[in-house]
Amino acid sequence: MSFTSSSRQLPNTDETPEREKPEPDAPSPGTERPAPTAEGQRAVGTTQDATDPEPERGATDAEPEPQPVVRTPEGEAPAGSGAGSSSGDDDGEDDGEEPGPVSSPPPPAGHADEGGDEGGDTGGDTGPAAPSAGGVGEAAPPSGRVRGWRERYPVAATVLAWTVTGLAAVLVLFALLMPGKADQFHPAQFLRVPVEAVFGAALVLVLPRRPRIAVSAVAGLALGVLTVLNLLDVGFNEYLGRGFNVVLDWALFSDAQAYLQDTFGGGGALGITILAVVLVIAVLALVTLSAVRLGNLVARNSEVATRATLVAAIVWVTCAALGVHVTGVPIASEHVALAVQDRAHRVRDTIRDEAEFRKIAKKDTFANTPPDQLLTDLRGKDMMITFIESYGRSAIEDPVMAPGVDATLTAENKKLTGAGFAAKSGWLTSATYGGSSWLGHSTFLSGLWINNQQRYRTVTAGDHLTLPGAFEKTGDWDTVGVMPGVQKAWPEQKFYGIDKLYDSRDLGYRGPKFSWSTMPDQYALTAFERLVHGKKHDKPLMSTIILTSSHQPWAPIPRTVPQDQVGDGSVYDAIEKAGKRPGDIITDARKSKEEYGKSIQYSVTSLIDYLVRYGNKNTVLIFLGDHQPIARVSGDHASRDVPVSIVAKDPKVLDRIADWGWTDGLQPEHNAPVWKMSAFRDRFLTAYGSTPHS
Repeated sequence: MSFTSSSRQLPNTDETPEREKPEPDAPSPGTERPAPTAEGQRAVGTTQDATDPEPERGATDAEPEPQPVVRTPEGEAPAGSGAGSSSGDDDGEDDGEEPGPVSSPPPPAGHADEGGDEGGDTGGDTGPAAPSAGGVGEAAPPSGRVRGWRERYPVAATVLAWTVTGLAAVLVLFALLMPGKADQFHPAQFLRVPVEAVFGAALVLVLPRRPRIAVSAVAGLALGVLTVLNLLDVGFNEYLGRGFNVVLDWALFSDAQAYLQDTFGGGGALGITILAVVLVIAVLALVTLSAVRLGNLVARNSEVATRATLVAAIVWVTCAALGVHVTGVPIASEHVALAVQDRAHRVRDTIRDEAEFRKIAKKDTFANTPPDQLLTDLRGKDMMITFIESYGRSAIEDPVMAPGVDATLTAENKKLTGAGFAAKSGWLTSATYGGSSWLGHSTFLSGLWINNQQRYRTVTAGDHLTLPGAFEKTGDWDTVGVMPGVQKAWPEQKFYGIDKLYDSRDLGYRGPKFSWSTMPDQYALTAFERLVHGKKHDKPLMSTIILTSSHQPWAPIPRTVPQDQVGDGSVYDAIEKAGKRPGDIITDARKSKEEYGKSIQYSVTSLIDYLVRYGNKNTVLIFLGDHQPIARVSGDHASRDVPVSIVAKDPKVLDRIADWGWTDGLQPEHNAPVWKMSAFRDRFLTAYGSTPHS
């Protein structure tokens, strides 16, 4: 469709600008000057008024210049006649004249879209006005360029623009109010007034264009980073019972990758990793762009935004002063400021903790105790310290898991007493939760509170005395380690005082992995008997064993087989194939609890079966959990307590701890004593004849 204008388009372009023109002479006889219209004052591609130029001198006999023609459904009419004239505006408003052609002409070059801003979204594609055809007043046919979709679909464009703006506002509000724990995600959390948004709106209202865009982008990027950290907090609180430490926890991602690969296979782990990276990039980009968009919106509508900001500020101050809450959540929010402050404190405390812990680790009550004054009441005993993965208080007390686990503990305790053994049990509070088992192991064995990776690196780089190290120091025990979960070099062996280590590569297993666990506990204990305990040795053994079958995701779970069928582990192929897949239970809390309880039953049964079969009058077993399972299984706000038991045939061994107040049997009572896990080493060394020499 041709684009027409009510202003004249003349081939002569060298006329004098209007401000330099003399008064025009009267029009020639017979020449009628059309009356200008309001819309005729706007010419496409020119700044001149659309008036007739002065006739060329000496050309009085020239024919009147042809007028531009407007094509209408009724025919053609001269421009300015009112027939079929169009305003030429792109706002679609009616100026009282008859409607023009169906298609609106493109706006003049440089004309901003109605909803645009110098720093924000602009309108659809605009181009120069259509050139004149052959110097006549009629506009040339439009070029083949496709006009902007906003001009073609204005309603859809408006709806989309408002939708995008609404989503941007929701995303920024979510980022400002997002909590760091999964159980805090409820509607009231997001119905608050964030003070950071009030300050942000006030700031962009007074800033010029470029500083405003820069400040909005930087603030959006910072808010995106905080959102990513909040997401990490949610995950860490769910799995480890604590927030993400920006100084220490980056090293855990390699372990997480290995866990994903063992659980979901290489392809699944790669897909999850790619998805996580894409999510991080998307969060950073979308929050940044949303902040810039909202900043431009505030600037474009400064009057309305100023009033809204003042109202929000008054509401925030009032609610903060009166302490207004909704379902326990304060309406006046300063969540971002508090979150940033909390992270800064955590970083500062982490750095300070390193220096303080170095001093603590150098102090040791038994560091200078002579060898002949260590563990005098256990000489001649074969010692076993065994950790059961994720064996926590919840396994014994949670209503879903407890019936099966308690029945197993009762049955296994009968086996022990039938074989002449006795047991006492209590509670220890682990230094970790949901994972990072090595922190629990090192805390128990060193007598130091190892609750983060930095402390672990510090203590294992030193020479602090451990329980295996104390037995080794006497010279009366051979110290060995059986650790099927270790799949590569393990330099901590020296720190722990373990002379000989048997890891996953040394136990001769030829069967399948059970998710993360490299082999069933029954096989690991059988290999220990075959390679170490069942052989003749000159000294008693001090053995540190870590059982892994109860490691999450608790699918598939092995089951016990007749001892003479264990062999090289090939018998477990059919069991692994028949078991449940991780994806079947990992997203279902109740199924996870049920399968976790079954895995604990399997591990405890495997250990007690081994002890009854291969133990003797000189065997002393200490077994415990390293930490509670993840929050989805142990429950929100669960304790960090784990059960611990000492089992022996010699009654004198248990008589030494009679004053500890522990419960008889394998199942500690609910109100049995609870100690920090780091307290066990000194209590144990003291109970069995060790003399302190710091």
